[in-house]
Amino acid sequence: MIEERIQPVGQVAVTGDPAPAPAPVAVAQAPAAAAPAPAGAAAPAAMAGNAVYEQACALCHVPPGLAGAPAFGDAANWGPRIAQGRDVLAEHVINGYQGSAGVMPPKGGRVDLSDDEVLAAMQYMIDAVEQ
Repeated sequence: MIEERIQPVGQVAVTGDPAPAPAPVAVAQAPAAAAPAPAGAAAPAAMAGNAVYEQACALCHVPPGLAGAPAFGDAANWGPRIAQGRDVLAEHVINGYQGSAGVMPPKGGRVDLSDDEVLAAMQYMIDAVEQ
Protein backbone atom coordinates (compact mmCIF):
# COMPACT_ATOMS: atom_id res chain seq x y z
CA MET A 1 0.00 0.00 0.00
CA ILE A 2 2.75 2.46 0.88
CA GLU A 3 4.60 1.61 -2.33
CA GLU A 4 1.54 2.67 -4.31
CA ARG A 5 1.34 6.01 -2.48
CA ILE A 6 4.97 6.94 -3.04
CA GLN A 7 5.23 6.12 -6.73
CA PRO A 8 6.17 9.07 -8.97
CA VAL A 9 3.13 10.88 -10.29
CA GLY A 10 4.81 12.89 -13.01
CA GLN A 11 8.01 14.20 -14.51
CA VAL A 12 9.62 17.61 -14.31
CA ALA A 13 10.70 19.23 -17.56
CA VAL A 14 14.21 20.65 -17.30
CA THR A 15 15.23 23.63 -19.44
CA GLY A 16 16.48 22.36 -22.76
CA ASP A 17 14.74 18.99 -22.48
CA PRO A 18 11.56 18.39 -24.44
CA ALA A 19 8.49 18.19 -22.25
CA PRO A 20 7.37 14.59 -21.64
CA ALA A 21 4.22 13.55 -23.43
CA PRO A 22 1.25 13.55 -21.07
CA ALA A 23 -0.21 10.19 -20.18
CA PRO A 24 -3.65 9.51 -21.63
CA VAL A 25 -6.45 10.36 -19.25
CA ALA A 26 -9.92 8.88 -19.27
CA VAL A 27 -12.44 11.69 -19.45
CA ALA A 28 -16.02 11.24 -18.33
CA GLN A 29 -18.69 12.33 -20.74
CA ALA A 30 -19.85 15.80 -19.77
CA PRO A 31 -23.56 16.34 -19.20
CA ALA A 32 -25.45 18.62 -21.54
CA ALA A 33 -24.32 22.21 -21.19
CA ALA A 34 -26.41 24.38 -18.94
CA ALA A 35 -27.60 27.78 -20.03
CA PRO A 36 -24.89 30.41 -19.63
CA ALA A 37 -24.98 32.38 -16.41
CA PRO A 38 -26.55 35.80 -16.76
CA ALA A 39 -24.21 38.78 -16.81
CA GLY A 40 -23.20 39.80 -13.31
CA ALA A 41 -23.88 36.33 -11.90
CA ALA A 42 -21.90 35.33 -8.83
CA ALA A 43 -18.77 33.24 -9.21
CA PRO A 44 -19.03 29.55 -8.29
CA ALA A 45 -19.06 28.95 -4.56
CA ALA A 46 -15.75 28.12 -2.97
CA MET A 47 -15.27 24.53 -1.85
CA ALA A 48 -15.54 23.87 1.86
CA GLY A 49 -12.38 23.01 3.77
CA ASN A 50 -13.21 19.32 4.09
CA ALA A 51 -13.87 19.02 0.35
CA VAL A 52 -10.56 20.71 -0.49
CA TYR A 53 -8.79 18.43 2.00
CA GLU A 54 -10.31 15.31 0.43
CA GLN A 55 -9.53 16.39 -3.14
CA ALA A 56 -6.16 18.09 -2.73
CA CYS A 57 -4.55 17.57 0.67
CA ALA A 58 -5.29 14.02 1.77
CA LEU A 59 -2.70 12.49 -0.54
CA CYS A 60 0.13 13.87 1.63
CA HIS A 61 -1.65 14.49 4.95
CA VAL A 62 -3.22 11.07 5.57
CA PRO A 63 -1.39 9.21 8.34
CA PRO A 64 1.53 8.83 8.55
CA GLY A 65 2.04 11.92 6.33
CA LEU A 66 4.40 12.18 3.35
CA ALA A 67 7.50 14.36 2.94
CA GLY A 68 7.22 15.64 6.49
CA ALA A 69 3.56 16.62 6.12
CA PRO A 70 1.74 16.63 9.46
CA ALA A 71 -0.86 13.87 9.33
CA PHE A 72 -4.52 14.77 9.71
CA GLY A 73 -5.49 14.66 13.38
CA ASP A 74 -1.88 14.25 14.63
CA ALA A 75 -1.72 16.88 17.39
CA ALA A 76 1.94 16.13 18.17
CA ASN A 77 3.01 17.12 14.64
CA TRP A 78 0.53 19.96 14.21
CA GLY A 79 1.25 21.56 17.60
CA PRO A 80 4.62 23.16 16.74
CA ARG A 81 3.27 24.38 13.41
CA ILE A 82 0.18 25.93 15.00
CA ALA A 83 2.43 27.56 17.61
CA GLN A 84 4.16 29.49 14.79
CA GLY A 85 0.89 31.30 14.18
CA ARG A 86 -1.82 31.19 11.55
CA ASP A 87 -0.08 33.83 9.42
CA VAL A 88 3.02 31.65 9.07
CA LEU A 89 0.91 28.59 8.27
CA ALA A 90 -1.10 30.58 5.71
CA GLU A 91 2.14 31.76 4.06
CA HIS A 92 3.38 28.16 3.82
CA VAL A 93 0.05 26.83 2.53
CA ILE A 94 -0.37 29.51 -0.14
CA ASN A 95 3.23 30.06 -1.25
CA GLY A 96 4.86 26.77 -0.32
CA TYR A 97 7.55 25.78 2.14
CA GLN A 98 10.76 23.79 2.08
CA GLY A 99 12.75 23.30 5.25
CA SER A 100 13.82 20.96 8.01
CA ALA A 101 10.19 20.16 8.86
CA GLY A 102 9.37 18.98 5.35
CA VAL A 103 8.09 20.20 2.02
CA MET A 104 4.80 21.89 1.10
CA PRO A 105 4.22 22.84 -2.53
CA PRO A 106 2.26 26.06 -3.08
CA LYS A 107 -1.42 25.30 -2.55
CA GLY A 108 -0.47 21.63 -2.28
CA GLY A 109 0.21 21.64 -6.00
CA ARG A 110 -3.37 22.71 -6.78
CA VAL A 111 -2.80 26.21 -8.13
CA ASP A 112 -6.36 26.15 -9.47
CA LEU A 113 -7.64 26.58 -5.90
CA SER A 114 -8.25 30.03 -4.48
CA ASP A 115 -6.36 31.26 -1.44
CA ASP A 116 -9.62 31.10 0.52
CA GLU A 117 -10.14 27.46 -0.43
CA VAL A 118 -6.68 26.33 0.67
CA LEU A 119 -7.00 28.39 3.86
CA ALA A 120 -10.33 26.67 4.54
CA ALA A 121 -8.59 23.29 4.18
CA MET A 122 -5.83 24.46 6.53
CA GLN A 123 -8.44 25.48 9.10
CA TYR A 124 -10.23 22.14 8.68
CA MET A 125 -6.99 20.30 9.50
CA ILE A 126 -6.24 22.59 12.45
CA ASP A 127 -9.77 22.12 13.81
CA ALA A 128 -9.22 18.35 13.75
CA VAL A 129 -6.44 18.66 16.35
CA GLU A 130 -7.81 21.56 18.41
CA GLN A 131 -11.16 19.99 19.31
